[in-house]
Amino acid sequence: MENDVLQIGGFSFTSRFILGSGKYSLELIESAITQAKAEIITLALRRANPQGLENVLDFIPKHITLLPNTSGARNAEEALRIARLAREICGAKLIKIEVIADSKYLLPNNYETTKAVELLANDGFTPLPYMSADLYAARDMYNAGAAAIMPLAAPIGSNKGLCAKEFIQILLDEITLPIIVDAGLGSPAQACEAMQMGAAAVMVNTAIAESSSIPTMARAFALAVESGRAAYLAGLAPISAPKPSSPITGFLRD
Repeated sequence: MENDVLQIGGFSFTSRFILGSGKYSLELIESAITQAKAEIITLALRRANPQGLENVLDFIPKHITLLPNTSGARNAEEALRIARLAREICGAKLIKIEVIADSKYLLPNNYETTKAVELLANDGFTPLPYMSADLYAARDMYNAGAAAIMPLAAPIGSNKGLCAKEFIQILLDEITLPIIVDAGLGSPAQACEAMQMGAAAVMVNTAIAESSSIPTMARAFALAVESGRAAYLAGLAPISAPKPSSPITGFLRD
């Protein structure tokens, strides 16, 4: 799979594991880079650190691609302002659009997200919208200028896995953009399944950050992503009725 490249707009990557840095620590980021081979790490500009002692940017090497998100935006206009701030601070063109008005369930607002995609695309950004898996919304985001679609697998931070599996499969079948499964994946097996379905990449944070051994879990996710991608490219055998794996004729008789 040497030439198997993840293409997002004008950007190319060899890794299909993306680290969400919401629960960031030096150990998490180091493990994601060295063990999971992450080339993209998210960054929330509006997240405040009450202790004021650590800055996530201090932990991320220069060769890693930053993916700022618009976390904290409640509508499209706020998302545009945050994106412009990110561009001023770190020169980012890749932007993960998060528009979430509800603080209880943290579900993305697909309508405002679609508006934000159009605003950001027209302003020169390469937008990656975080969204609830809905075919009509995904089509609208595609037409508005999205470079990839990022449906949540389950509520953010829940580790519940592919709760939206059937809806994500519809996006994989119908949308000709990279589909990056984001939020809710809780185990390497779930990441592997998402990749086997045909997802272009997965984004993970909580499942690694809250594990007993962050480096070991990061490595496990890397292997799962690689294995799932290889299985997808190889083509999974179809499900069928029971049948022998070897011919039942031609045996020697006594």
